[in-house]
Amino acid sequence: MTIAVTGATGQLGRLVIESLKRKSTGEPIVALVRSPEKASALGVEARAFDYAQPETLAPALAGIDTLLLISSSEVGQREAQHRNVIEAAKQAGIKRIVYASLLHADLSPISLGEEHRATEALLASSGIATTLLRNGWYTENYTASIPAALENGAFVGSAGEGRLSLATRADYAEAAAVVLTSGGHEGKTYELAGDDAVTLADLAAEISRQTGRDIPYRDLPQAEYAAILKQVGLPEGFAEGLAAWDVDASNGALFDDGHQLSKLIGRPTTPLADAVRAQLAVQG
Repeated sequence: MTIAVTGATGQLGRLVIESLKRKSTGEPIVALVRSPEKASALGVEARAFDYAQPETLAPALAGIDTLLLISSSEVGQREAQHRNVIEAAKQAGIKRIVYASLLHADLSPISLGEEHRATEALLASSGIATTLLRNGWYTENYTASIPAALENGAFVGSAGEGRLSLATRADYAEAAAVVLTSGGHEGKTYELAGDDAVTLADLAAEISRQTGRDIPYRDLPQAEYAAILKQVGLPEGFAEGLAAWDVDASNGALFDDGHQLSKLIGRPTTPLADAVRAQLAVQG
């Protein structure tokens, strides 16, 4: 069985490839990427694969049995680009698609959910056996802001007291590798999230504990938080989105206590303390 991973040089895709290699029984792994020359470090076959160039997709999928479809990075164009991939998969005779979706995509108020719902509908009507991995928020979405928090003396956001069931990219990547390399997952939907739900105040407290500094959490109105994100250089649309998603999180959009992720990977998800420690180590 040949397994292929789209977006394999992205932050999640690289980790999936690494996890697949650890689980490998000698079956081929193919990295599908825009620029194969940038994938040499992955140590697997790389093929050119651009969601926006549909005529090139089916040939790149030749000989693939199982495909992991990681969402396009181009929000607003995902539905069309994912449709291109699914149509190409039908032409190439792909037997199974595993799709990295969004936690509770069918009900989520998060604006990203719309394109995920559309993609899930395309998969349902494709005739290809499908597994949905509805991933929650990455812990790194927040720990990446630790340097700014230390510089400014506070961790800011708009998530209020919302509980976030965070897990690391490595946790989600391992779950994908498990599903890709084992049977019995066809037709299933997995709501994947961290074992321990935390608030952003909990995150600030953990940063304070590990650094020996007082780093409080400052909860801001959505517009004020978006303005700060724009001031530090984020594109307007992305800044507005991040602030809005935080508000959604304050209302429970990123909470899940089903523990399906830890069940799939056979271990607890990565604790917040470990994720904070890892970010601080990167900073030196």
